[in-house]
Amino acid sequence: MTSLATRKTQLEARLADLRGRLVGIEAELEQHPSADWEELATEREGDEVLEGMGLSGQQEMRRIAAALQRLESGDYGICVKCGAEIGEARLDALPYTPFCRNCAD
Repeated sequence: MTSLATRKTQLEARLADLRGRLVGIEAELEQHPSADWEELATEREGDEVLEGMGLSGQQEMRRIAAALQRLESGDYGICVKCGAEIGEARLDALPYTPFCRNCAD
């Protein structure tokens, strides 16, 4: 069984990783576009992909922050919907999940 301290460390490490990635994405998006139309079109497609990755990362960061709050309040590992214990295997796969397997479906 994974300890709460280990879970907290894992969540904090993932949060730091996501913050670093978002800084990189923001820097990439701020680069000046090319004057060449073909290159500009390619860069714009890349920007759309980066924007999607950034939004996904921000969503995961919010989920991790909420999980860290549940850790602090003593509610981590308890389903916020039904109050059942969230299984260890589910927490291994999705350490920030607020739902047990049954409520997540």
